[in-house]
Amino acid sequence: MSDQTSNDFFKTNVLGHPAALFILFFTEMWERFSFYGMRSLLVLFFMAPIIKGGWEWEQATASSLFGTYVGLVYLSTMMGGYFADKVIGFRWAVVLGATLMTLGHFSMAFESTVSIYLGLILLVFGNGFFKPNMTSIISEMYKDHPEKKDGAYTIFYMGVNAGAFFGILLCGYLGEKVGWGYGFGLAGIFMFFGTLQFWLSQNIFGNIGLKPIAKDKIIIDVNDSDKRVPFEYWQLGMVGVSIILAMMWLINSPATKIAKIYGSSFNMFNFELLGYSGNTVAILSALVIFLILVAYRLTQYSKVTREKLMAVLFFAFITIFFWAIFEQSPNSLTVFAAKYTNRVLTGDSSLMFLIMNSMLTLVPLIIINWVMFKLFKNTFKTYTVASIFLTISFVIIWAIALWMLVKDYYTAGYITLDDGVLSFLKIDKVTIPLTEVPATWFSTLNSLFIITLAPLFSKIWESKYNPSANAKWAIGMVLLGLGMVAVAFGSDGIAPGAQTASVSMIWLILVYLFHTMGELCVSPVGLSYVSKLVPARMIAFMFGVWYLAIAIGMKGAGVFGENVEQIAEKNGISYFFWMLAIISFVLAAFSLVMSPFIKKLMHGVR
Repeated sequence: MSDQTSNDFFKTNVLGHPAALFILFFTEMWERFSFYGMRSLLVLFFMAPIIKGGWEWEQATASSLFGTYVGLVYLSTMMGGYFADKVIGFRWAVVLGATLMTLGHFSMAFESTVSIYLGLILLVFGNGFFKPNMTSIISEMYKDHPEKKDGAYTIFYMGVNAGAFFGILLCGYLGEKVGWGYGFGLAGIFMFFGTLQFWLSQNIFGNIGLKPIAKDKIIIDVNDSDKRVPFEYWQLGMVGVSIILAMMWLINSPATKIAKIYGSSFNMFNFELLGYSGNTVAILSALVIFLILVAYRLTQYSKVTREKLMAVLFFAFITIFFWAIFEQSPNSLTVFAAKYTNRVLTGDSSLMFLIMNSMLTLVPLIIINWVMFKLFKNTFKTYTVASIFLTISFVIIWAIALWMLVKDYYTAGYITLDDGVLSFLKIDKVTIPLTEVPATWFSTLNSLFIITLAPLFSKIWESKYNPSANAKWAIGMVLLGLGMVAVAFGSDGIAPGAQTASVSMIWLILVYLFHTMGELCVSPVGLSYVSKLVPARMIAFMFGVWYLAIAIGMKGAGVFGENVEQIAEKNGISYFFWMLAIISFVLAAFSLVMSPFIKKLMHGVR
């Protein structure tokens, strides 16, 4: 910033933080609303029968496209971050990303073949511009107040989870109960409101993000005495080849399956080499080229820097498997909820769920509206139009939420038991209230558990009981495995090849409880360790490597999901979940065994 310091932001105060933070809070909330709301419906939509508005795909095809989509979302952040840093600045990147995502969601609402694919493409590029640059704005805003940064990110993280919760709850409900297009369209409406709010309030950020930061203004760590190792042309060539092969593989993987639906044999890698398919050869070649380049570059740094980078790469490796298993939530676990879980509640159970769901919906809404009114005290006069749009968005949220709750109360189905069933009680007939829980509802539990448990885990990380980095990853993988053990036990009685079952909901609830605790051990601390271990001038590159690991994990989630039906047909669905549990436990043990070695590589960084 030229004529403004970060101290100027603190002249406005909302809960001890600048009002500008809460503009970002609500913008991010609506973006996460749209992202998670649409994502919760995607696999179900692809697999739903044509008579119910879906495309009637096999789970393998749906999972493959889902994995490619979320993988490309994270890969695109490197592109968006680069353009923001070098060309257009953080703020314009956010506006561009939000606009593309708004168009993407609205495109999907039409439900045609062209509009769905176009929507997914727009969402990939939109996320790439939006996702990495919101946090960059916060970082700039708090650069002179590092002691408040943790609190700022905590508030921001609450906006992320509030958006995810309401997006899955409301978009999921509309998509399953009313029509897929309504769920996709609702996501677009709130992405549009988020875009408007950010655009109309952008002056509150002063000069932050208006233009890229010049290289001479980037702060370099004075302790970073390691020599610079610029990328030579041949190295950039290797990066390019690796990226092109990986991108082609990501696209080709679902494209070959989708082509078969239309009677085509499309395949970009229609060859075999040494008994391996062209598809496998392509991704293995991309991986080998990338690893050779990484190994070479490691040799060019000093011993300390090289060893710290090796520690980051180790954590990135474990992270790939964590996300590949964790992201079964909108994939195989949501399908499990739809096909194999008893989601029909009757009598007192039905009433208890309706009351609980009402509390879970209304209490967070009241709290967020209270935050909104606190913000309005500082911003309404200056940013009146933006405040009005934010108010309208919440009026719509309240209307849909109340409509949903009232509809569930007064238009729930009923089950009638006749005298043949009840003759032993000498009762002729009784009508019992019945509620069917949407399959997407279970995904909301992740956000609820995060909001509930995050303060506890934060306290632990700040206490004397704070475990080492390897221990955190090991604990996270163990908890991930325990979640899969729960659903494996619950599905143990489902016969191989069964298309339906009636497993208790408690098993899915346990899955999300264990998985959320695992996420709190791994996700929030990952980027923190990157920033601590990597020299300042290399952080952007290593963040890119970290997001690459997450992208691989996301695609891995799709690959696991592709094989569910085949495994369930042969060995039973329980076998699939046991496989994921065993992988989790093996990696947890590996992380613990490597702990002394990795601790040495970290050179005292905790």
